[in-house]
Amino acid sequence: MTELNNLWLTETIRLREEHAGPLEDLEANRLARSAGGDLPSRIQCRALWLAERDGLSAALKHWLQGARLALIVMAVLAVVSGAGLAFAAMGDGLHPVNVFWALGSLLGLNLILLLSWIVGLVFAGEHGASLGRVWLWLSEKLARDSKAAQLAPALLLLLQRQKLNRWAIGVLVNSLWLLAMVSALVILLTLMATRRYGFVWETTILSADTFIAVTQALGALPALLGFSVPTEEMIRASGDAALNIESARQAWAAWLVGVLLVYGVVPRLLLALLCLWRWKSGQAALRLDLNLPGYAQLRERLMPTSERLGISDAAPEQLHRVESGVSEQQSDGALLVAIELDDDRPWPPPLPNNVSNAGILDSRESRHKLLEQLSRFPPARLAIACDPRRSPDRGSLALIAELARSASATRVWLLQAPPGEALDAERLGDWHAALQQLELPFADCAPMNWLETGHD
Repeated sequence: MTELNNLWLTETIRLREEHAGPLEDLEANRLARSAGGDLPSRIQCRALWLAERDGLSAALKHWLQGARLALIVMAVLAVVSGAGLAFAAMGDGLHPVNVFWALGSLLGLNLILLLSWIVGLVFAGEHGASLGRVWLWLSEKLARDSKAAQLAPALLLLLQRQKLNRWAIGVLVNSLWLLAMVSALVILLTLMATRRYGFVWETTILSADTFIAVTQALGALPALLGFSVPTEEMIRASGDAALNIESARQAWAAWLVGVLLVYGVVPRLLLALLCLWRWKSGQAALRLDLNLPGYAQLRERLMPTSERLGISDAAPEQLHRVESGVSEQQSDGALLVAIELDDDRPWPPPLPNNVSNAGILDSRESRHKLLEQLSRFPPARLAIACDPRRSPDRGSLALIAELARSASATRVWLLQAPPGEALDAERLGDWHAALQQLELPFADCAPMNWLETGHD
């Protein structure tokens, strides 16, 4: 994951919370605080965890795949368009080629849009955005992920702060036109190599001297690269009919190729490289704008001056698979903890010497205290005792999942009912189904051997 992608996902999370309200982020905030660092790094850590949990990281991968496909489609269209310009300029080979008509076909639209892009870049900075919007729209369609719809606006907002969008669009526009011009040049050379063309110029109101001056002026730069320019006599003679002289045909062909290369290919190549350089150098200056309300309000939660408790968050829409982020090398020891047990149940049971008791989690303060402790000292084995007489509500299951992510290995202990009381079979089945969805092992007997030795 690149730094740009991290900032992109962070901005996406900010936009999502701005429009849909705050996300459930207690665990994300805790992990960001435990990771340490300055405020921007903690904001990114929080956002990346939320993006992974809510599927935005996968949506970004799909969007990038769609963006690459969109670029391929647009590149193919550029190559085909360039080839079309060359065929239109040279004709069928049965009639002489009007050199200035051919030159206008090859370079006219390219030069008009090039000047327009430069003027827009200098005065507005947003010209060419229509092509960029086409690419963004096509990328979103090819991604085929409903969550990818939030990514494009976040990317634009992120780039606009450093005015990088103009350079990103510049790379796209100039690269596509470069492909078109190179395609036109290749087809032009192919046609000239396989067909015999004659060249003429025609006019009604302009004099021959005008065409001579224009031809020599346009050929001055290509001549510095070794391309030949028709002599004044060749130019004058070509005004009446196509010269049936090999040297004249070759001179006009070299002039046309040289003009296309110098005024069509080279400017687009240089501009594409300039935009790419500005884009690469500008990425290093990308930062989160901590003055935005969405980030400013995270300061106290991620870098608190005092611990704040009692915040209530909405329950998640669905349970998420538990994947421990703790390795065996990072963890040590064994721990037993219980969740919301009644006072009439004796606790804790006799424990081996190497198993610690974390008590009963029956308040928000006790939960936060234990989770903060586990973030610093994760256990190798964690047993979570639950009373199956209670319904497996989503708050308890979310706590079990969060505890499980803080240990290398976790087992859930579904306690037996007190003597003279039977467990409700339907409720017990709900517990089994929920724990299976979390992919956590569970049993109705005390896992003391496993806690002590790591083996049953």
